[in-house]
Amino acid sequence: MAGKPPNQRRSLLSRVMSWVIGGFIVLGILATLIAGWSQPETPSADPPDPEQLALGKRIYEQYCAACHGERLQGHPNWRKRLPSGKFPAPPHDETGHTWHHPDELLFGITKHGLVPPYAPEDYESDMPAFKDILTDEEIWAVLAYIKSTWPEDIRAFQEEANQRAQQRQER
Repeated sequence: MAGKPPNQRRSLLSRVMSWVIGGFIVLGILATLIAGWSQPETPSADPPDPEQLALGKRIYEQYCAACHGERLQGHPNWRKRLPSGKFPAPPHDETGHTWHHPDELLFGITKHGLVPPYAPEDYESDMPAFKDILTDEEIWAVLAYIKSTWPEDIRAFQEEANQRAQQRQER
């Protein structure tokens, strides 16, 4: 390079730098694509997703309606203990308290049952754990179906509960 004229040296240097910069750009694009593919989508109960709602409705009818009611109405007197000392299944419609809780808690209760950390240590319930019966996707779909039946103001309140829970997690 020492014997070449200055304009040829700049030309060679420009081509080398172009290749180096181009290589970094390609590596950056590949890294971004790989990161996007390897990061699983955050699961959620998304009422506007029609496929998720249809799945959730089918699963709810098969596994939940017997206790929580076909119309999500729960048992009558659901706040009064049964002779067994357990509470009857609550409603999941707007008359119940499901919408007071964030999605992650509802997911945990559905997957693991009413056991700590989702209920007090000595809490007794007929609510089964569905971890060996339903996939996570199916549980999220049931929650989406339940949420889709709530009026808009209740969904907004429950979304605020989700945001508060997220903020607590980030601390």
